[in-house]
Amino acid sequence: MYREVTLSLRSGLRDAAAEFSFLRLRGLRKLLKSLQSIAGNDAAIALFCQSQSIPELQVVPVLFQNTLRQSKDQPKLKLDHIFGVEPLKINSPATDSEMALALRVLEGCCLIHRQSRDLAQHHNGIKVLVNILSTRGALEQGACLDAFLSLMVDSSANQREFEISGGYETVVECMKDVEADESIRLKCGEFLLLLLGQVNGRAEPPFAAMNGNLTRLVGEKCASLMWAASQFGSTLDPEQRQMALSIQARRVLEALET
Repeated sequence: MYREVTLSLRSGLRDAAAEFSFLRLRGLRKLLKSLQSIAGNDAAIALFCQSQSIPELQVVPVLFQNTLRQSKDQPKLKLDHIFGVEPLKINSPATDSEMALALRVLEGCCLIHRQSRDLAQHHNGIKVLVNILSTRGALEQGACLDAFLSLMVDSSANQREFEISGGYETVVECMKDVEADESIRLKCGEFLLLLLGQVNGRAEPPFAAMNGNLTRLVGEKCASLMWAASQFGSTLDPEQRQMALSIQARRVLEALET
């Protein structure tokens, strides 16, 4: 089984690091398929976690060095490149589908393998995702919000980075934007409610500052509604919880618009 896991990772990673978007997209699909298969098998999860201690098999660095890299990270054109003295490698820009798929792969890695959150932090993962949320389209934004949660769960460092990088401001700004896709606005509300549900009753940093952040960004009335709405029943099954979460998020949007 270990051979099967490592072979699928090597194949996906090779394409995910390619210069051309269509090849990277193919590699990301392979990686996501592998993660979906691994997630349903405890033995495979253990092997995946073991594989991530080997640098050439680590998934998260490849995501940030290729698809999730920011445009300013592209190499600068120099005279040596123009006159052929030194070859210049320029990756084609990531398409919307490629970016969204990379975020799904990142989410899967962080949910399966806790140390992947640390690897993402090493690549300024939260800061990169905040930029994606503020500049990309609805497809990437939805995947980005899910990836945020996987990066921040049980990671105080990533939670602090979310606050420092203006994460709260960016999510609230998306939620307030009446011209934005309504599904993304609702998802922003759900994201904040899930975050508040984890924060409730915890006084240590970075949680202690969240109440003040929300009050500053949405007003005391709406912040109080969000704190109350975040306490939906933990005894509900997943489908009922999602339904309750969606209802409460819509109430938050309605409160913002009044």
